[in-house]
Amino acid sequence: MTTEPKTTEAFKGTHAVGRRKEASARVRLLPGTTEMTVNGKPMVEYFNYKLHQNKIMEPLKMVGLADTFGISVKVEGGGVSGQAEAVRHGIARALVLLNEDYRKILRAVGFMTRDSRSKERKKFGLRKARRAPQWSKR
Repeated sequence: MTTEPKTTEAFKGTHAVGRRKEASARVRLLPGTTEMTVNGKPMVEYFNYKLHQNKIMEPLKMVGLADTFGISVKVEGGGVSGQAEAVRHGIARALVLLNEDYRKILRAVGFMTRDSRSKERKKFGLRKARRAPQWSKR
């Protein structure tokens, strides 16, 4: 089953969506540029920790395309780490739409699977999901 990459006339890029926890990232891979923007800001300004920047670049490094694409991302919801992982997931999915051969490489490292872990709900009678009130014997 071969699928054509999703492209639009205005951007001529590949689109994909990545998710993690409450964060959702819409990713566009743009050929011809090397500029990376997240919500209209440069990536290094939006994700100012090197850890998050490296996390985002991992799929591109795995397939050897680190400096060949410009990336435009709209990300919303969640915290900074969840957003960084959502962007990573979106980039990996967009790369697979571009070239199906990348699927095997990215799946082996775990970038193609959406991490479904999320916050557990609070239960009544407890302070948090599992944290019970402090118990005093006397």
